[in-house]
Amino acid sequence: MTARDKIAALGAGRMGRGIAIAFAYAGHEVALIDFKPRETAAFDKLATGALGDIETTLKMLARVGLLTADDVAPVLARVRVVAEANAAEALRESAIIFEGVPEVVDLKRDALARASRLAGPKPIIASTTSTILVDDLSGAVERPERFLNAHWLNPAYLVPLVELSPGRATDPAVTARVRAVLDGIGKVPVVCAATPGYIVPRIQALAMNEAARMVEEGVASADEIDKAIKYGFGFRFAVLGLLEFIDWGGGDILHYASKYLTGALNSERYAAPEIIGRNMAEGKIGLSTRQGFLDYTGMDVDAYREARLKAFVDLLRHFELARKPVVDRD
Repeated sequence: MTARDKIAALGAGRMGRGIAIAFAYAGHEVALIDFKPRETAAFDKLATGALGDIETTLKMLARVGLLTADDVAPVLARVRVVAEANAAEALRESAIIFEGVPEVVDLKRDALARASRLAGPKPIIASTTSTILVDDLSGAVERPERFLNAHWLNPAYLVPLVELSPGRATDPAVTARVRAVLDGIGKVPVVCAATPGYIVPRIQALAMNEAARMVEEGVASADEIDKAIKYGFGFRFAVLGLLEFIDWGGGDILHYASKYLTGALNSERYAAPEIIGRNMAEGKIGLSTRQGFLDYTGMDVDAYREARLKAFVDLLRHFELARKPVVDRD
């Protein structure tokens, strides 16, 4: 059997438990570390609750077909809950430590400082913060070259994406190592600059606020808006990336649509960024010119389109909306 890296999840809350499931499912031993000093009875209660919650989640995943009922026990057995008093050994033997304490800067800095001191110089340390910039935390870590942010999306055991954000001091080899480990458990890591909101939360916040605004303005009911998102917006972007979609239809379409919406709704929030106009001026319209946000030079565009259309058809079948054609035969 291939030896797999040991993983530590610092904090036994929802994120820690989700990360523990993701790694244990992929064959890794995981130490779920309770980093608060507790009396024995209180720790035992927490540990029982955490393992019980993980077992419940695994059984649910078995019911929906992601694993079998017989798989639950061996996956669960890879997770152990470690008390704060015993954290040092678990941290030292881990290849990567994922910090998941509450989203308060001082709490995270304290936890990271203690964890990096107890762990020694070898383990990689990653915060899972969804809001705090990496370099607002990195100064608390001994040897910050081994530190970065790794933003998981809930539920961590299901959503493939993990957004990696290295800091100014992060060794590129550390980012590459974390990326490889995440690839190895079936995740899809992406690397982004240390900016507020990463990628998904920043786009998501705009979309969610706009949906709420449309309810407020009486554009449509919440049910109708959500139906439009599931079967229109979400349907398309489950197959095409946002920038790929701009190229698919043409950046010029977005340019003129943005200009109209900015005037019609009297809001600059619909204005296109400068890169849209610049791409147009440079002839980078998208598929039609073989250059856009992506490079289609040398690509068999017809085969590419057909592959994407097949993915749409597969989604139609998933939603049970694919129908046979009506054909009148004499």
